[in-house]
Amino acid sequence: MINKILIAYDGSTYSKRAFEIGLQMAALRNHEAIVVLSVVEVPEPSMIYETEALLEEANKHYEKDFVGLRAAAKTAGVGIEERVVAGHVSDQIIQHATDVNADLIVMGHRGKSVIQRWLLGSVSKRVISYAPCSVLIVR
Repeated sequence: MINKILIAYDGSTYSKRAFEIGLQMAALRNHEAIVVLSVVEVPEPSMIYETEALLEEANKHYEKDFVGLRAAAKTAGVGIEERVVAGHVSDQIIQHATDVNADLIVMGHRGKSVIQRWLLGSVSKRVISYAPCSVLIVR
């Protein structure tokens, strides 16, 4: 049974679609809340003050999108928790799915950066391989 849904969100077309589908699933099952996770990649090596500044900027950036996501969740009658974290994208998605005891991760097939996918490998592929729960990949 799916009780807790974690939605990976980076603002890309695929992640917006993943949010829509995750929200629809939550609304159909009368879930109390979904967790929307946005991850900021931190350059290596990084200093604590650089990471804090990066997170502050990321929070400002994603807040613009979160306003719309909150409105959509409210309309659907589903609570929403947004999180912005720093780190390796797939590792953070996997870790947060574990932390919130997610039964399902919903994420887009592709994110924003073609270059990052080429250099780092597919985030969705890594999440599928190591997630502690089921993963729904949205195209």
